[in-house]
Amino acid sequence: MAFESLTEKLSATFKKLRGKGRLSQADIKEAMREVRLALLEADVNYKVVKDFIQRVSERASGADVLESLTPAQMVIKIVNEELTATMGSENTKINISSKPPTVVMLVGLQGAGKTTNGAKLAAHMKKNGKRPLLVACDIYRPAAIKQLETVGAQVDVPVFQMGTSDPVKIAKAAVEHAKKHGNDMVFLDTAGRLHIDQAMMDELKAVKAAVNPDEVMLVIDAMTGQDAVTTAKAFDDALGIDGIFLTKLDGDARGGAALSVRAVTGKPIKFAGIGEKLDGIELFHPERMASRILGMGDILTLIEKAEQSFDEKKAIELTNKLMSNRFTLNDFYDQLVSLKSMGSLNDIVGMLPGVDTKALKGAAIDEKALVRTEAIIQSMTEAERNNPSILNSSRKKRIAAGSGTQVVDVNRLLKQFNMMQDMAKQFGGKAGRKALRGKGFGKKRGLFGL
Repeated sequence: MAFESLTEKLSATFKKLRGKGRLSQADIKEAMREVRLALLEADVNYKVVKDFIQRVSERASGADVLESLTPAQMVIKIVNEELTATMGSENTKINISSKPPTVVMLVGLQGAGKTTNGAKLAAHMKKNGKRPLLVACDIYRPAAIKQLETVGAQVDVPVFQMGTSDPVKIAKAAVEHAKKHGNDMVFLDTAGRLHIDQAMMDELKAVKAAVNPDEVMLVIDAMTGQDAVTTAKAFDDALGIDGIFLTKLDGDARGGAALSVRAVTGKPIKFAGIGEKLDGIELFHPERMASRILGMGDILTLIEKAEQSFDEKKAIELTNKLMSNRFTLNDFYDQLVSLKSMGSLNDIVGMLPGVDTKALKGAAIDEKALVRTEAIIQSMTEAERNNPSILNSSRKKRIAAGSGTQVVDVNRLLKQFNMMQDMAKQFGGKAGRKALRGKGFGKKRGLFGL
């Protein structure tokens, strides 16, 4: 996560505050000094940091904090609220036209990820009932059109292209094509440059004037730090942007862009790109991001990921199997696939409140373990999955060879599966059923479909 270092430093600062029964003005001042340094090291814009510290200091120095029975918690609450306000308070939606199609113009520097993240955005809107069209307006970058067609095919979204003709003509023709073919959203993948230049801006202005887009969305790379803020301001001054798509937010960036760009430009971050897969997109919720930064987790986003990944009907069937002790390796495999579709395990665990990111880093969650487990189960016959008790020595050797693992790995998986079955047996009787249903299981899926 981009804010890992910042989270560690802020957590250490607040840990010191919690160790004190009462806070003095000197305690507040020292804490704010450490917060300021942490934000600056995270590459947050200097003016944004200055304004943020001033607001927090004024609120934290009030009598309601200094005289509180839990002053440290009050300070953390204030920091959380001000972080949220700095990033925009709430998620802002794409501007949808009352008269289709809605035209979204994707702009940004070359390498920011406009093409890939444009496909992510189109796929996201398709999941929400829209009929998007991707448009190849980048006629300069080698293979740009082919790349858009490739990612468009992967997310099953049509791509409109006219080769290397005039981008303005392409944009106008695409909008007319959308009207005739029932596409209610048009995403224009425009050309970028390695740096901002007048020729690029003039072309973008011409495209904007020709199609009058409902949304001009700037795609910027979170890993460029304060340069992202400079880029955002330049595009806004020249073109007038409506929103921001922040990419690579799961990388090793220090996170300064996310905390700075809204305050500097006044334009909201609407989406965040997470990972390289074409489903790696999140609505940007400032309040949830603030909670992540402060190590409070992000349960709401985790639940949303689970709801997208787990089928409710299958979850109820699985609950019934658990309660009647009919849980098989096939069911175990289905849950594994669903868990993988939620994304990186490190990202998932990082959304849980109270998780120490530094300790998590030391734990080194083995993502490959899931791959090995999946390979082992896939190497079994249907009979072996349904009845693992028939797995003798020769069968285990065959499975290990087929999955590229060792017999010890097969035995480890079977041991884990048997432990899960033993736990399920505890819920086999009436008392167990009542306990499960009392927690909502069997009526509505839980966090991981169980």
